[in-house]
Amino acid sequence: MLSTTRSSASRASAHHLQCLTRSLTTDSTTSHNVLTPPLHISKPETSKSRQSQLYPRPRPAVPRQRQALPTLPATFGRNQVLPVPDSTRALLEDIVRSFEAPIRYAFAYGSGVFEQAGYEKQKDKEDRPMLDFIFAVTHSDHWHSINMQQHPGHYPLHARVLGSSFVAKTQELSPGLWFNTFVPMKGVNIKYGVTTVDTLCADLLNWRTLYLAGRMHKPLRIIKDDARVRLTQQVNLTSALRTALLMLPESFTQRELFSAIAGISYSGDPRMVLPAENRGKVENMVSRQEDQFRELYWRLAQGLPGVRWAAGSKSVEQDTSPHARAAHLKKLPEELLKHVHQRAEGRGPPREADESAYWLRVAGDKELPSILDSEITKIVRYPATVQSLKGIVSAGVAKSARYSVAKVSKWWKGTSFSSSS
Repeated sequence: MLSTTRSSASRASAHHLQCLTRSLTTDSTTSHNVLTPPLHISKPETSKSRQSQLYPRPRPAVPRQRQALPTLPATFGRNQVLPVPDSTRALLEDIVRSFEAPIRYAFAYGSGVFEQAGYEKQKDKEDRPMLDFIFAVTHSDHWHSINMQQHPGHYPLHARVLGSSFVAKTQELSPGLWFNTFVPMKGVNIKYGVTTVDTLCADLLNWRTLYLAGRMHKPLRIIKDDARVRLTQQVNLTSALRTALLMLPESFTQRELFSAIAGISYSGDPRMVLPAENRGKVENMVSRQEDQFRELYWRLAQGLPGVRWAAGSKSVEQDTSPHARAAHLKKLPEELLKHVHQRAEGRGPPREADESAYWLRVAGDKELPSILDSEITKIVRYPATVQSLKGIVSAGVAKSARYSVAKVSKWWKGTSFSSSS
């Protein structure tokens, strides 16, 4: 009897042990005898979070969005918005609007937009100067692919055969532009260059090629605006103003200032040596566009130290002491400063020895204007030469020959006008 009781007790304890084991080793249980723990997850997650400090969890694969550029004040860069006649403005906007490929920033420039001496306005459509445009886009390959579908005739045959990838690769070669020229649109002939916003802004800030930045030193008409380009263009204009001031004496006229600024992009341009560009182009431009140049640069000059340029005056004065010139010199674009540093090596104590003394020595050098001019020439020469050669590829032999003849004719008319005046 005692053994029977013991055996039944042992079977009961074994049964309870088996149930307990099942409840601990399975995710769910149907036993009502085992109490489920309360749903309290703070402690387990706390312990896991402590371990994650040493073994961090992988971040979720959520694509990061670029931080949007803050909205610029409405008055920022208002000096860049130059007025043109209503008929010209409507024509420029209509031309840009006709492109289906997305354009982020667009501007028009040249004698077809702003009057220049020596180039009289013609009523005959065939004699009108060609309208020049620059389009800044996000993705070149994508843009040219869309544009080739809409305007195949804008591209030479070999470009259409090789496709948009070939065009985009050719465009990437210094200075980063692809030009389609002698394109009839809206009753006029146009030439438009395509670049990327990144390439444009990099040149505006650093002057790596001065091809785009130099064109934007001069009056232009903005057709499609972009906050990032407007910001970097303001830096570009200020850099051009500082560079011109370093190349000018203590007193000068505003026309001399504008000529110094406009001449930056023509230094080293091979077209100025060949009969492909009017050598008096800078003077012809400034003489008829003096008001536009003043609108671009007068407000900027008011914020520069040591510059005295009254509101109604055409005379400009500046502080030419080494300290004042060093303040301009330090803020020149990166590429130009690199060239200046290379020229300064071996002409005195190194920059690392005494930086303040170094800047004063370079800024006070009487040869600084000629150094700047020669180094700007070096920056401009290579990309300008490459772009001239790329014109044969982008336009084709026939259009290249036609464009060259037009340039020589333009050079001859400009030379004749300069001689007669």
